[in-house]
Amino acid sequence: MGFVYPVVLLATLGCMLLLDRRFRLFFWRDAVSASVVTAVGLAFFLVWDVAGIAGGIFFRGESAIATGIVLAPELPIEEPVFLLFLVVCTMIVYTGAVRILTRLTRRPSGVAQ
Repeated sequence: MGFVYPVVLLATLGCMLLLDRRFRLFFWRDAVSASVVTAVGLAFFLVWDVAGIAGGIFFRGESAIATGIVLAPELPIEEPVFLLFLVVCTMIVYTGAVRILTRLTRRPSGVAQ
């Protein structure tokens, strides 16, 4: 049971990447820029987590679905995977929303909806 959470995280990340591929929103639109944004976002959130751990704000919770493997005190191995999912998901939702809003604002004003 200890690998359920990371497997689910990787599966949902895979689903987001499939959406990205289908609609060419992030990585399939500009792989270099997307890689830079993802790396910077992941680094930012990892630094944020380390600062929270050092400040005694963040703690690792015990769970039967997590691996129990830690990269550092209070930093489970699943955390970077979650943060990667968070960054990728956010960017795909953002670029998708921008695309939808751009198309909506380009509609002629006299067109019935």
